[in-house]
Amino acid sequence: MIIAVYAAANAYLINYAFIRPSGGNGNDRPSKALVKNQKWLSKQRTYVWKQKAVGTDIKLKAIYLPAEAKTNKTIIVAHGYHGSSYNMASYIRMFHNQGYNVLSPDDRASGKSGGKFITFGWKDRLDYCQWVRQVIRKNGNDSRIGLFGVSMGGATVMMVSGEKLPKQVKAIVEDCGYSSVYDELSTQLTEQFGLPKEPILSTTALFASPFIGYNFAKEGSSVAQLKKNTRPIFLIHGDSDDFVPTSMLQKNYDAVKSTKKKWVVKNTRHANAYYTHPKEYARKVGKFFGKYLD
Repeated sequence: MIIAVYAAANAYLINYAFIRPSGGNGNDRPSKALVKNQKWLSKQRTYVWKQKAVGTDIKLKAIYLPAEAKTNKTIIVAHGYHGSSYNMASYIRMFHNQGYNVLSPDDRASGKSGGKFITFGWKDRLDYCQWVRQVIRKNGNDSRIGLFGVSMGGATVMMVSGEKLPKQVKAIVEDCGYSSVYDELSTQLTEQFGLPKEPILSTTALFASPFIGYNFAKEGSSVAQLKKNTRPIFLIHGDSDDFVPTSMLQKNYDAVKSTKKKWVVKNTRHANAYYTHPKEYARKVGKFFGKYLD
């Protein structure tokens, strides 16, 4: 009986967490600010960039919005869980207003990209390394690139930070990313379902690994990647975040050995720092990227 219960829990967790929603990706109730910025984005002249997910035949797509004035500075924007480039419209507009080219990919099993299984940033990190190289090929070897992400996207760019990146990548900003895939699923298992993390997560990791391409009980750590990071990084987190607990910010911050900065945003829940403090957010993020991309 107990074995049957755990087997059912594992199957449910795999379906709940990793399989692409049948209804597509997106925010259930986007804010008025996001809707406004999505309308703005839909009116811009954007370009579709394509590539295959590393090690697969999955076709990935990204939208590219060039700056109004020609520049060699580009921000690559990583979206959150069940999100897409469309959900990053507010940040795309923010960076566009600051004079950057912006590339906003749809991750595996997200937006207009192919794929069935969400990999929580871990396999996606390799795809972002490829997006970086595509920016350099198309925009030139003198490119100066910043990486930016929110929620799962924040974790993604932290995971990217530990890879061997081209010298053109100058700085990273992450907003409310988790310390590891295991830690985040552990939080959700406890908070949403009231279940103990073990032995459920370890067995789920084994069952899920053939589908997502890795064992999240052993891999998928932002902290481990941050320990290898050599680039300046700015970490942002809301003080009232109960989806990716604010405590994860300190774990991530402590792992960084390079130049680092953090901002705990007051009275702010998950992935809402820009929306609760739009002017301050744009100023702080813009100043950080400006310092290292100039």
